[in-house]
Amino acid sequence: MSLEGSSGFADLQAIGGANAGPDALFDAPWCGLDDAGLLAHFRSARGVRFEPVVDPEEVLAERIAGIMQGRFEFNGETHALTDPIDWLTNPSRDVEWHILLHKFYYAAGLSQAWHATGDVAYVRRWAQLIDGWMRVTPVGFIAADVTGRRVQNWIYSLHGMVMNDRPDAQSPVDAGFFRRMLHSLHAQVEFICANLTPKRNHRTLELLAVGLAGVVFPEFRRAAHWREFALAETLVNVRADLMADGVHCELSTDYHHLAVRNWLQVRTLAARNGVPVPLALDEALEQALEFSLHVHQPSGIAPSFSDGDARSYLPLLRQGAQLFGRDDMLFVATQGREGHAPSARTAHFDASGYHVLRSDWSPAPAFTDAQHLVFDCGPLGEGNHGHFDALSFELAAFGRALVVDPGRYTYSEAGETNWRVHFRGTAAHNTVCVDGRHQTRYAPKAIKEASRHAHGSVRHKIGGPAPQTDLIERVDGACLDLLHGRCASHEYDAVHERCIVFVDRRYWIVSDWLRAASDHDYALRFQLGPEAEGHAVLSGTGCTLLTSPGLAAAQARRAGQSTTLDAGWVSMRYGHKHPAPAWVTRAHGRDVEFDTVLLPCRDAAPMLQMDELAVTGAAGHTGRALLLRLALDDGGVVEDGWFHAHGADAGSDAGTWQIGPLEFTGRWLHWRETPTGQVLRAVSHPGARLRSAAGEIDLTVAGAS
Repeated sequence: MSLEGSSGFADLQAIGGANAGPDALFDAPWCGLDDAGLLAHFRSARGVRFEPVVDPEEVLAERIAGIMQGRFEFNGETHALTDPIDWLTNPSRDVEWHILLHKFYYAAGLSQAWHATGDVAYVRRWAQLIDGWMRVTPVGFIAADVTGRRVQNWIYSLHGMVMNDRPDAQSPVDAGFFRRMLHSLHAQVEFICANLTPKRNHRTLELLAVGLAGVVFPEFRRAAHWREFALAETLVNVRADLMADGVHCELSTDYHHLAVRNWLQVRTLAARNGVPVPLALDEALEQALEFSLHVHQPSGIAPSFSDGDARSYLPLLRQGAQLFGRDDMLFVATQGREGHAPSARTAHFDASGYHVLRSDWSPAPAFTDAQHLVFDCGPLGEGNHGHFDALSFELAAFGRALVVDPGRYTYSEAGETNWRVHFRGTAAHNTVCVDGRHQTRYAPKAIKEASRHAHGSVRHKIGGPAPQTDLIERVDGACLDLLHGRCASHEYDAVHERCIVFVDRRYWIVSDWLRAASDHDYALRFQLGPEAEGHAVLSGTGCTLLTSPGLAAAQARRAGQSTTLDAGWVSMRYGHKHPAPAWVTRAHGRDVEFDTVLLPCRDAAPMLQMDELAVTGAAGHTGRALLLRLALDDGGVVEDGWFHAHGADAGSDAGTWQIGPLEFTGRWLHWRETPTGQVLRAVSHPGARLRSAAGEIDLTVAGAS
């Protein structure tokens, strides 16, 4: 198809320009090529191996159709921009909207549309937008990471527009415009090299842009330097950003995967194009993928702890399986259809404080039925992406999230409701909020220096130390798993401890207790998923019962405590939020305790009953034991008991307690009995003892570490 006589081709000629003399940016012999010769060279087989990486959300057909008409939709917000576009002015109150405009994800979408349709209008629009940007915008406008993402997307668009163009007689891209675009890319890559973000996730994508340009454009004099620079600095980046347990230092599950994805792309580009990959880089990447293997829910979604979206990164695990010969990564990547199950059912990432409990690794189709809990008992994380959510957790089972992290929703603080503060705050998470305050001081401050945000605007910033979080005890056992954590905030004197127990890989006990020197208002929150909106119900007399899609739950009802289903919000991706109820229990006092049982179910809620038994100890100490009656999957009914001596740390002697007819010496005890009170089994920690009037009772000792 010849485009020489079309109005579209004439328009593109007007955008371009002639080249006079050698081009100093290129090595010989390419420096001597005229515009037409340079374009023809890049359309030929050059031996460069790379594939475009396209964000499917940003290149949806309806979005690209809007771009053709001047309607730009990002983060659920649409603005009509007239030509020529004022690239330096943000039409939105959300700076992230402007950032996405400048990242040019839609450039690759226009390239895809050209390939699919052969309509030169897509090429014309692509060139018009890039040319308009080049004419008015400084190469490093907004920030280096924005420059990095734009460089990647321009190169990915060139994959279809030029380097793997439709097999037509003549290129629809004007040769003069193409040279000027290469000059702009060169300037932007050089800007990134000179202005790298010091560390963390922005640096990863900047280095990917540099490495990508070095591989795709070997004709540039600086290409070899870019390749070497990107690979060497990526190794530095990986070593600086990964904690000792292989988790990214920002402690965002989403940004962990984004960083790993960028690092893997740098590694893949280098290997496919003959650049040696350091062994240390592969070792670090394999360790980072260990966290990915465990943190993904059986549904294939990685929950969004701290800033980020809830989405799937299973393709990264498939890459890891191929690179490192890991059948367990392949098993998770294919959700049990291929490979072999991981050897460990639980995983503990001590430096980051993430702990993962899972019921099983069944092959498909039962893979997605597994129960899965992630507990956050770690530091706040570097940078500005951490949420104030110490001791929070997310629970999933039977293919859906049941108690969910709320997500991030937005970085913007504009509007009547400061949604950024809301979604980041303690009160929105599955933990206990004290006096309505954040666990970490978070106060508004004026922006004084040039940044993404306008000078003089107000943004909330962390103004104090993060809470001290410690994992007190953990147990991985055949019939019982236990996680006991503590959070001591610098914002108030109340200390929060939470013990999560997974019994028989079937149900969960979540015990919270707070101790303080003064009175406080406490609010325990369990944020349910969007599927629970309009379907969650509270009932019960002796205890509070919750029924929600996929979940039955019970909570001990105590004097002075009130429980409600409050309006809440959950955000799975940036700019989108969904109503979802939150189960909130409130109390006032100095020392407060909450005990909750969570019983996931596939269909209708099974029977679940809870009662309490007073426990007495030496020197007048008292406590409570939970008595549970619940239905099993096979239709049977069990009667279980649970006791924890609050305040007793691992390894300590908690003393002797009278629990009904049982005398127990130790910190915690789980037991199962017949309706007549005969103990069928009892589980505790090393050193514990259990006796009845008839004598010593054998204890199953759960493995502790």
